[in-house]
Amino acid sequence: MLAGMYVEFFGLKQSPFSIAPDPRYLFMSERHREALAHLLYGIGGGGGFVVLSGEIGAGKTTVCRCFLEQLPENCRVAYIFNPKLTVSDLLKTICSEFHIEVKHEGIGPATIKDHLDPLNAYLLASHARGERNVLIIDEAQNLTPYVLEQLRLLTNLETSERKLLQIILIGQPELRGILAKPELEQLAQRVIARFHLGTLDKAETQQYIQHRMQVAGLRGPLPFSKQAIARIHDLTRGVPRRINLLCDRALLGAYASGTAQVAAAVVDKAAREVFESDTTGAHAAPTAKPRALPAWLGTLGAGALGGALVAGSLMWWWSSTQTGPRPAEAAASSMASQPVLPAQPTPPPAAAAPDPVPTPPALTDAATETVLPMAQALPDPKLMIATEAAAWRELGPLWGHDLIEGEACANALQNRLQCYRTDRMTVNGLRQLNRPGILTLRPERLGTARVLVTAMTDDSITLQAGSQRWRLPLSALNDVWRGDFATLWRTPPGQDGRLVDGRDGAAAAWLEQRIAGLQASGQVPPSASDLDARVKAFQKSQGVDMAGVAGPMTFMQVNLASGVDEPRLRAAKP
Repeated sequence: MLAGMYVEFFGLKQSPFSIAPDPRYLFMSERHREALAHLLYGIGGGGGFVVLSGEIGAGKTTVCRCFLEQLPENCRVAYIFNPKLTVSDLLKTICSEFHIEVKHEGIGPATIKDHLDPLNAYLLASHARGERNVLIIDEAQNLTPYVLEQLRLLTNLETSERKLLQIILIGQPELRGILAKPELEQLAQRVIARFHLGTLDKAETQQYIQHRMQVAGLRGPLPFSKQAIARIHDLTRGVPRRINLLCDRALLGAYASGTAQVAAAVVDKAAREVFESDTTGAHAAPTAKPRALPAWLGTLGAGALGGALVAGSLMWWWSSTQTGPRPAEAAASSMASQPVLPAQPTPPPAAAAPDPVPTPPALTDAATETVLPMAQALPDPKLMIATEAAAWRELGPLWGHDLIEGEACANALQNRLQCYRTDRMTVNGLRQLNRPGILTLRPERLGTARVLVTAMTDDSITLQAGSQRWRLPLSALNDVWRGDFATLWRTPPGQDGRLVDGRDGAAAAWLEQRIAGLQASGQVPPSASDLDARVKAFQKSQGVDMAGVAGPMTFMQVNLASGVDEPRLRAAKP
């Protein structure tokens, strides 16, 4: 390796700046210690999800490996580092990691159920033996929302005390954005610990370099000047992997020139070779793309050195480009489960007075309505809404607000509204929610199209796009709609920002008052006095998943039951 050329020159025993995640070189900054503590806490937290995110090269994988060394003996671990898989492939990999035998009868490949049944049986038997099972998925930002939702379903297997499978997701910063999507609301509510691993500050950068040099065998003073260390921090922005790359090349440059100390000028020259960026600015943003061989290495000779440099460059390029196009979402499978919300009429308002909000405008009665016969299952897709942004723009006025294209949900939050999305809605669920929203239809061979749902009867549904309105049989809807639905709901007074679990703050006080009113009026069975028990009692009465978490679905049903002023689905005209 190239680094071997300067190891003896600087009195080292081995290369100090390898990018391999060697736990011996783990520099436990305050951030790293906290990240490790979150992982360890998650194991004892009763199950669910633990999320560790961080910049590329911040040390996530190294922290994870250190975490694996501290696991108790009764933990069984499945580690997946290439999650660009379909649901079937992911289950197959999980079973393989846990050494679970999968039996398949009949022709064709093994099904999801063929993997799911033995996995469930294994987890139950393992729990009976007093074991814990941990699934770790690295580079989790590459998982599609559909696969993440199927992972959530794996955590549904539980005892009265804990879930039988603990899942740790490790990924780049975009993982946080993926988990914040409305369609992954239920998964987000099951995250019991999360931590974002930031970069090193200037003092920690020096400590990091000192630590790695000493682990590699340094016994004398640090061969980097103070100015050089300051430049290293500025050029790498405190990202450990970038520090490794730059320090490695800088030491090689100092060795090539025969100097025992790395100066700032050597760091700048090394940066121009390692990072394709302008290194003259104090905060240049280096990118992970190698440049040509440095001219000052000519004194070391060609041949083997050139080949080694090419190999080193290829390794750096490979390690920095492991985020490719995400795979297409897997088709719907038997793992998906959607509780059927019972159809029921809107109950009268509770004792609490409705919120004083402006009544949104009614749907335009002047819109042209066409009743489609069974033979014509769907209007011409060319007449429907082309994009999601345009669909939000058409939905907004029903709530009394204009939603700016491209910023619909952010604009909604400013007006005490919150977006809700799901790909597992049912016809009964639409009737239960009783609110207009966006349906994404998938006509065969015609791509996708969007419409507003504005009215329902027992056997028909009314769809709208612009000034056009169509009424078609519910049986025809089932042929072109797979459950993709989006809508808005009004957040409680005093709620700032997006609400995930409203059991704290102003939202909790509002929720408790509303549910108490519903119980006083007999619409919700009485329960214990604490809020969690009341929430679960309400969820049970409404057919909502009784997770105890007061998420958007719970608030939408409380709004409906207690008379909060929101637009509703009209009864379609006969």
